[in-house]
Amino acid sequence: MDELPGGYWDAAGRLHREFELAPLTGREEELLAGAGDAGPALVTTVLSRTVRRLGEISPVPPEVAAGLLIADRLYLLLRLRAASFGENVRADLFCPWQDCGQRISLAFSLADLPVVRSAAPAPVYTASTAEAGEAVFRLPNGADQQELAASVAENEAWALTLLLSRCLHRLGTIESPSPEQVAALPARVRAELETCLYEAAPRIDQTIEVGCAACGRTFIAPFDIERFLFGDLRTDGDLLYREVHYLAFHYHWSEREIMEMTRDRRRTYIDVLTETIEVLNSEA
Repeated sequence: MDELPGGYWDAAGRLHREFELAPLTGREEELLAGAGDAGPALVTTVLSRTVRRLGEISPVPPEVAAGLLIADRLYLLLRLRAASFGENVRADLFCPWQDCGQRISLAFSLADLPVVRSAAPAPVYTASTAEAGEAVFRLPNGADQQELAASVAENEAWALTLLLSRCLHRLGTIESPSPEQVAALPARVRAELETCLYEAAPRIDQTIEVGCAACGRTFIAPFDIERFLFGDLRTDGDLLYREVHYLAFHYHWSEREIMEMTRDRRRTYIDVLTETIEVLNSEA
């Protein structure tokens, strides 16, 4: 049984960490095919449809999926990709050095990505700051990401201010500091608060060390889990419907039956059917 790096605290103060995950079916592929760019709301929808159980919570409604810590949501995406297509990942990128620029084929396992788990999960944390006094805060979650998505696109610095304001329960004698009060804090105090949140939160390293065989140099490549995995999981809508039509035409299965299959199972039947048709044609 797998566990979240952090965990979800319900309204009764109970921590839920164990989870059961179902691989993608044609219904989720249809959802992804019709969606635009990956975003926090799409992550919430996919997780609420694929996480079968979270601790004692089953099914997992969208509000619970949105309330998960950011690292927990990323971890579930990693496990979803592994459940649907396996642990191994292949990707192509280019060497960033201007005098090289060669294409690099990268292969790694999702299991090798470093995951820092919460040693002492808590719904609220308390930390002492040097200048602002005691800080009481919670950790950012998917609901914060969804609420601040537009602000991040417009002004990332202001979005961080809004995030700190949302997460701070108290700073010194100030209860629930407003965004304006957070913005007025000295830069060193804000940096200290950001460090407190970072050290308390579980996290997944989203960088990979890559070596270029052409020039012999190494570099650190960013690995955006959400964008990479949604790109990997996304199926062309036309292809999905052609596969459904192919199986329905030959096996006389309903659309519902086919769309409830995982991609691997659906394509296994397509491969078997294709081989059978080729044999019959060769014997004709």
